[in-house]
This record gives sequence, C-alpha cells and structure tokens, in this order.
Amino acid sequence: MTHLVAKIKELAQTFAPDTVQVRRHIHANPELSFEEYNTAAYVKQVLEQYGIAAERMATTGLVALIKGKNPEKKTIALRADLDALPIVEANEVEYKSKNEGVMHACGHDVHTASLLGVARILQEMREEFEGTIKLVFQPGEEKFPGGASIMIKEGVLQNPAPAGIIGQHVFPMLPAGKVGFKSGMYMASADEIYITVKGKGGHAALPEMNIDPVLISAHLIVALQQIVSRHASPKVPSVLSFGKVEARGATNVIPNEVKIEGTFRTMNEVWRKEAHQKIKKLAEGLCESMGGSCDIDIKNGYPYLKNDPELTAIARTAAADYLGEENVVDLDLWMGAEDFAYYSQEVPACFYRLGTRNDERGITSGVHTPTFDIDEAALETGIGLMTYIALQELKEV
Repeated sequence: MTHLVAKIKELAQTFAPDTVQVRRHIHANPELSFEEYNTAAYVKQVLEQYGIAAERMATTGLVALIKGKNPEKKTIALRADLDALPIVEANEVEYKSKNEGVMHACGHDVHTASLLGVARILQEMREEFEGTIKLVFQPGEEKFPGGASIMIKEGVLQNPAPAGIIGQHVFPMLPAGKVGFKSGMYMASADEIYITVKGKGGHAALPEMNIDPVLISAHLIVALQQIVSRHASPKVPSVLSFGKVEARGATNVIPNEVKIEGTFRTMNEVWRKEAHQKIKKLAEGLCESMGGSCDIDIKNGYPYLKNDPELTAIARTAAADYLGEENVVDLDLWMGAEDFAYYSQEVPACFYRLGTRNDERGITSGVHTPTFDIDEAALETGIGLMTYIALQELKEV
C-alpha cells in the first residue's frame, strides 16, 4: 500500500461517521428537482465549515474550488446531484423523509454527502497535490432539461476549464465495497414520444360510420417497432417502448382520439436524429393511410453518456490500487439515462458505479422504489476512492 493510499484511507475512515450524518440529514430533508434551496444552503454551510468557499450556479446549484500547489497546472471536476424524487418513502428508519411524498430514492443524498466527504479530505491534503479540484453540486438531474445542461450553459466547465469530470452513482446490484466501470458508450440517450392519433368516434356497433383511432393506434404501435428492428444498426443499442395508451372510450364507444406515450433510447447521436424523423414519417403516413391523422411530438431528452477511455482506464486502475482488483467489476451497457451525459459530450468524463447492497441486512431494493436504501459502509468507500481517483487524474498531464 502506497503512502498516498494509506493516508486517504485513514482520512476516509476518520471522516466516514460525519459523512454518514451528512447523508442522513440530506436524506431526511429531500427536495424535488430545481427546488433544492435548503439542500444547496446546507451544502454551502458544510463546505464553509471545511474552509471551502462556494458560489451559487443554476439557482440551486453550487460550484467550489480546492486549490493545491501550482493550481493552474490542471483542473479536474467532481460532480454530485442534489435532487430527490416524488416518491413516498416506505423505510422505517430514523432518517426517513420528513417531506411527505418526496424521497431520495436514487441515491443523490449519497452522491452529495460523498462529494462533501471528498472535499473535506482534499482540503486536508491540499498541500500534497498540484492542480485544482472543481466541486460541482448540480440541481435537477431527475427532471428535463437536466441541471447539468443549465450548469454548462452558465459556465461550469469554464474558469477554470477542467481537463476531465468524474461522477459516481449508487448501484444496488453491487455489494458495498465494490465498484464498477465501463469504458466508451455506457448509458443511453432518452427521448419522450407523445402521439395523438385522431379519427372519428361514434357507436361501436356502427364501425362503418367511424374512423377508429384505437385500431389505427394498434397498427401504429406494432409498425413502429420496425424502426429499431429494420432500420437501426445491430451495432448500436436502441430501444423504442410505449408505456401509456389512453383511449377514453367505452365498451360501446369509439373515441375521437387516442393518446400514446413512449420513449426512444439509443447510443448514437446521428442515428438518434435519423430515428426521430423515421418515427414521425411512419406515424403520419400510417395514420393517413387508414383514414386518420396524428400529431406527434418528440421531446429531446439527455444525450448518451460516453466514458472517455483514457480517463476511465486511469480511474479503473486507481480503483484496483485502492480497493483491490477483486472489488472492481466491469459493467455492461445500461439503457437508463443520466444527465451527466451532457458533461461527457463536452469534456472527457468518467461515470462509475458505487456498490451499496447488503444482502445480509436486506438492503437490496432498486433505485426509484419506496424501499431503496444503502449500506452506509459504502460512504467510506465512496469518499476515499473518489479522492484517490481525482488525485491520480491530476498527476496525468
């Protein structure tokens, strides 16, 4: 074990209990996307206690700098997200959400507390490294257009411009103490599709007098699957799914219109744009051919997330050094979406997973569920590892 690893592990162990309390405070006081006023104020207060000045950005976001020796040499950014989800928490724990209907069910409390712990370690060690660490606490990861996009527009990747950005995310499929990495394309873009199929409603016993939007919709949902099966390259992951169909007729009533909602996800920005056009053209043409029409709106969501191979290789090697190779796993592609992807489209990025599972204690629920929780031992892993990765990245010039 190197001196650097030993020192970081010692500090991580020392600061872990406080980090757990910070996480519990944030968990008990969740706020929805772009409403994180109290959370941001709390984070700013904690940073100031550590001797770190922070500035507001994107209304409820924060950015702060930790300067080592020769601060202009290189800058690395570290990111956490602040917002919670509109979920009623079912966990009976002392840090249960005090805000009814709002819950940190995606681990953003962990990300924020962990980055605060990292900041505390780096502030303690600032005379032992060269360069600058930029801390990014962003709002609104869970809600379009994504707080990352707003932070970027407001200049978070400037003054100073980071050579790379690192983020970590809880992963309840991995036991606490383990982490996972995936180089290259990792997470999908996510677009929302809204289609209104229009026909002519009437009595269900008189189909010849109607233009049935339900039948048209049934054909449309099936036909649209060929966008992926016959137009997408098998080399590019793509998913087209429809999760909501609303007809509002009755057993004997054909409605005037049907509303359909779905999602399109992929990992190629050129194909993404082409697919949007093909979806629109097929929908309009099929509806017209069956005597109806449609309005279609495709809302662009987050882009796909790509992990820079060089940055990720350095981070993965650092993780093996810090945790042992047996505690580092290789991840598969993930068709979920993350607004960290906006950063990855602008600068070299590494987004990795932090194991939080504990089967023996029954901590197994997935994210976005009312029973999601973590093995808090993961926080000591999280603050130590991200610190070590950041310092290893600063050394690479």
